[in-house]
Amino acid sequence: MKKKELTRFTEKLMEEKSRLLNHSDKKEDLQMNHDDLADEVDLASSELNQNVALKLRDRERSLLQKIETALSKIEEGTFGICEACEEPIELKRLEARPMADLCIGCKESQEQEEKIYA
Repeated sequence: MKKKELTRFTEKLMEEKSRLLNHSDKKEDLQMNHDDLADEVDLASSELNQNVALKLRDRERSLLQKIETALSKIEEGTFGICEACEEPIELKRLEARPMADLCIGCKESQEQEEKIYA
């Protein structure tokens, strides 16, 4: 991969990392005060909202890990190589998802396996 492309992907990954970190800084605390909730419906609603917020944070944490891995691969010189078949990942796929670690064929196979075993 050309140095110019690697620089562009590094910038995209750093921007996404910064966005995620800034977004998580602005989130309100997930602590809920049970005394403030009027009844069981309010409590259930509050707990549901808290569960959704926790799932979102978990997804963001996972995405940050993938971004860090992609940045490390750029440093190592292995960025853009499929982890399964070791073939180059198409540029279009990397443009859409710079933290991709599988080529489209291997990703589709992985998703099919997940459907079977899910």
